[in-house]
Amino acid sequence: MSFLSEFRSVLAIAVVALAAPVLQGCVGTVVGAGATAGTAAMEERGISGTVDDTAIRLRVNALLSEKDERLWRTVGLQVHSGRVLLTGALDTSEMRAEAVRLAWKADGVKEVINEIEVAESGGLTGYGRDIWISTRLQSALLFDKQVSSINYSIKTVRGTVYLIGIAQNRVELNRVINHARALDYVRKVVNHVKIKRQQT
Repeated sequence: MSFLSEFRSVLAIAVVALAAPVLQGCVGTVVGAGATAGTAAMEERGISGTVDDTAIRLRVNALLSEKDERLWRTVGLQVHSGRVLLTGALDTSEMRAEAVRLAWKADGVKEVINEIEVAESGGLTGYGRDIWISTRLQSALLFDKQVSSINYSIKTVRGTVYLIGIAQNRVELNRVINHARALDYVRKVVNHVKIKRQQT
């Protein structure tokens, strides 16, 4: 998928989320649009937070693409509550540093978490295995009634599972980590999830 294609698809999600209050009164609104807005509203960060994160993602992707097509294609990018998680494998430490610098340039970024490795990629076999791990973990969280799976974002690189998002409490977070560790081919689990502040 090209950057332009990704830009259009993510922009469409952002527009739907912003238009959700207007669309609520329209009978026959496309189910997909309602589902997207509803999903965003259910997240801890809410619709506005989801839209903000989508905008940040677009900005960072644009900066990576403009600087070097290899950065845009290779660097994994997840954004949650203004926190940008960079993953992947790059050829040199200079490219790694450049990706971090560019991420910080995007408006709205509160934190950049650099998990980019300087190494060769795992090839097609490794990539397929990483996709398998992420998909299996997402499925496990979805069917665990004690986990609010919508608040977690998952990325797997070379057998390392990276988690970012918001946990309801420590017990829930431990369940998520244990689900990840139980999967075949997982070498390591790196946790960047924050625990929700409990209201007093």
